[in-house]
Amino acid sequence: PISLIRFATMTDSKVKDMSLAEFGRKELDLAEVEMPGLMNTRAEFGAKKPLQGVRIMGSLHMTIQTAVLIETLYELGADIRWCSCNIFSTQDHAAAAVVAKKTSKVFAWKGETLEEYWWCTVQALTWPDGKGPQMIVDDGGDATLLIHEGVKREKEFAESKKVPDPASTDNEEFKCILQIIKDSLKEDPQKWTKMAADMVGVSEETTTGVHRLYEMEKNGSLLFTAINVNDSCTKSKFDNLYGCKHSLPDGIMRATDVMLAGKTAVICGFGDVGKGSARAMQAAGARTIVTEIDPICALQASMEGFQVAKLEEVVSFGDIFITTTGNKGIIMYSHMEKMKNNAIVGNIGHFDNEIDLAGLMGAKGIVRQNIKPQVDRWVKPDGKGIIMLAEGRLLNLGCATGHPSFVMSCSFTNQAMAQLEIWANKDTKKFDKKVYILPKNLDEKVARLHLSHVGVSLTELSDEQAAYIGVPKEGPYKPEQYRY
Repeated sequence: PISLIRFATMTDSKVKDMSLAEFGRKELDLAEVEMPGLMNTRAEFGAKKPLQGVRIMGSLHMTIQTAVLIETLYELGADIRWCSCNIFSTQDHAAAAVVAKKTSKVFAWKGETLEEYWWCTVQALTWPDGKGPQMIVDDGGDATLLIHEGVKREKEFAESKKVPDPASTDNEEFKCILQIIKDSLKEDPQKWTKMAADMVGVSEETTTGVHRLYEMEKNGSLLFTAINVNDSCTKSKFDNLYGCKHSLPDGIMRATDVMLAGKTAVICGFGDVGKGSARAMQAAGARTIVTEIDPICALQASMEGFQVAKLEEVVSFGDIFITTTGNKGIIMYSHMEKMKNNAIVGNIGHFDNEIDLAGLMGAKGIVRQNIKPQVDRWVKPDGKGIIMLAEGRLLNLGCATGHPSFVMSCSFTNQAMAQLEIWANKDTKKFDKKVYILPKNLDEKVARLHLSHVGVSLTELSDEQAAYIGVPKEGPYKPEQYRY
């Protein structure tokens, strides 16, 4: 019920099952070996405690890999509160392990309702003394969005006494946001304004969240510094590409046990996520078809051997449909009506609006058969079924465990570097209320930290060679415009 969203702050964590902590710690111990970037960050900065006492809030999938990031920030001195950024992505044993070690307060469990999800976000944003975070590690921008929307609505309230009305929107998540702000106005009509004033900056993990930040910068509404972690090469070209290449088939197979070889897989989008997804399906023996709006990405897909077609041209015979775009309204119920029996439909983009779940749920004569958690067969009036994964949310985290530790070490080392960079420059004029990308020398450093783990011996430039191509011998080696 919506009443779950209350303003009162919990000082203790809320997770599903503390008896899972030992299991979580064993998996954390394994993950640490596979995350050399974060472990090197601890070794380099841990003794100095550069984040001593800094209040850091995280809104990012509460997984084993995220736990290693949390405990890295803890080793650097931070005071941390955490929630997940997806109702299905929490690994309950990871959440329990972190709480047991007291490295962070955690408000997350697998299978939250939307109301519970936003309640957890409020808890993670609010310290026991009522203060908010000084920095945020965000993934998708929900924590950042809540603060900005709160400031906006508090300003309206101060000027006109207008109170947010959850009934004014059809969007279920935005109803929750408006209810939170409506409740907080009764307790402290300046809660979000004061929180924004204390904020030094946010580091954002994913494509869609970064898009939100650039929109806010463009219209002048961004309230604090933001670092775009997603577009660090060692994030987007590794996590988005190689991570999805690993975790997409993992999620499909754990959910359905279906044979991928011989199937026709349709990948909607051929950005970094789409590239990894398409290559995974191709490598598994599936005939793989790509849909694209971008002529460059479409040409890339074609020259890598993929058929590129419109969804409408292939919807009747595809076996597996995966959205990867970060956009909305990609697979609609009108498409699903034409799909063959037991076609699998899933999403590996950040949000849940790529697939028209509302249209599916509201269709006349549709019957939902729950197979197991996060796997549903929706039977259409014609008797044919659609197998929907994770209710249209991230299937690799909803139906499996997401990206593996090694590739997440690349992403999360960037997050740690971003947090250090923001805090180190809190009193300088280096950053304004704009979106920044980490410098290329840090990008190369993140990559360098992972080389020995995979047995790489790096060739070194001679002085003459470095001078010939006009780069420092120790790097960075590529100009900013280089696309890798």
